[in-house]
Amino acid sequence: MNIHKKKKIALVLSGGGIKAAAYHIGVCLALKEKGFIFAGGPKELVRQKFADTSELKKQASKPTIRLYVGSSAGAFVASVLASGRSIESLITAFQVGFGSPAFYDLPKDDHLKAIGYRHIFNLNSKRMLSWLPETLIQKSILSGGLEVLLKRGFKLNGLFNTNGVERYLRKYVLDENEFTRLGVELYIVSTQLNQSKKTIFGPFLESHSANSIENIGDIKISEAVAASISLPPVFAPYPIKKSNGETVYHYDGEIRDTLSTHVATDQGADLVIASYSMQPYQYSAEVGSLHTYGMPVIANQALYQVLEQKVANNIRFQEQKRDLYSAMKKEAAELNLSTAVTEKILETVKKKLMFNPDVDYIYISPRPQNHEMFFADHFSLNPQILEKIVRVGFRSGLHIMKSYL
Repeated sequence: MNIHKKKKIALVLSGGGIKAAAYHIGVCLALKEKGFIFAGGPKELVRQKFADTSELKKQASKPTIRLYVGSSAGAFVASVLASGRSIESLITAFQVGFGSPAFYDLPKDDHLKAIGYRHIFNLNSKRMLSWLPETLIQKSILSGGLEVLLKRGFKLNGLFNTNGVERYLRKYVLDENEFTRLGVELYIVSTQLNQSKKTIFGPFLESHSANSIENIGDIKISEAVAASISLPPVFAPYPIKKSNGETVYHYDGEIRDTLSTHVATDQGADLVIASYSMQPYQYSAEVGSLHTYGMPVIANQALYQVLEQKVANNIRFQEQKRDLYSAMKKEAAELNLSTAVTEKILETVKKKLMFNPDVDYIYISPRPQNHEMFFADHFSLNPQILEKIVRVGFRSGLHIMKSYL
């Protein structure tokens, strides 16, 4: 793979809470260390940059990311980068390394308002207040057993909502809050609550709905991110009002697809760099068995195993398609088929498999042996903890990218 010959590079970022966001920041720092440029900003500013001959030569000589895809926490990081903010601005937003001289040495233009728990955990107060009286009045919920109690009595749709994150992005980050007005491509993935369909928010000129995917382009970026990060049952589903007046509730974009790399390839990317942080624990004598660590840790391991398997299956499927295509190409050569016949056969294979041989993938994830990453809190804003996770992402990115650059 020659990265410098790639025409359209995409960055795909998965979810996993604040921990995943910190990990993605570390991966992005590693990509920057390896010479990658993160393009972004309002369309007019991007045009002005490209009008600058020196800037144009700089971006032509270095691999430049111009397409971003994000789900859940990855949606937050992707939207910040696509808005034109620097990776360093994300470091200040999460107060990574706060108190160290390096933190204060960052240019003032790179400083974002610190994101706090009040932004992330916005109490779902209206829904909570409307739920409590109803629960107290309905005595019948106690007469049908545990399942009836849970279904009828616990109708709160989430302890928190993501309105605080939406306001933070709209107020402090996004100078331009419309997908079509960005100078780069940004796609945010979420899942629809009331049907088995995922939504892709992006710079689509008009909405399009298929059996399992709906493409929508007339929603604000901050709203799309708020929908994508609404992880159940902690956060309530986020309502998106479409141009036709219909309100559709959305939640976490990771539920249907852990890595939406197909979004990048569908939009013409020929190199997809995918970062994901959920790596299951791998036994070591030093740490011991997870059965001694309690239910939350065991639940995390179960979730990680499911998600990791989904990613592994996706990677394996892409490899199988490439192997089949290569085998068909080799077989045609050994049979001395004409160029025209060979091209026709290979074109049919590509169409049936939905495969593009020109697309390459790079996957970046923590090592299974990295127990510190596994046990880290998903929603901690402690700067010291986040700094450790950023370092894990940085090392992961450098380790993987050394094979290509």
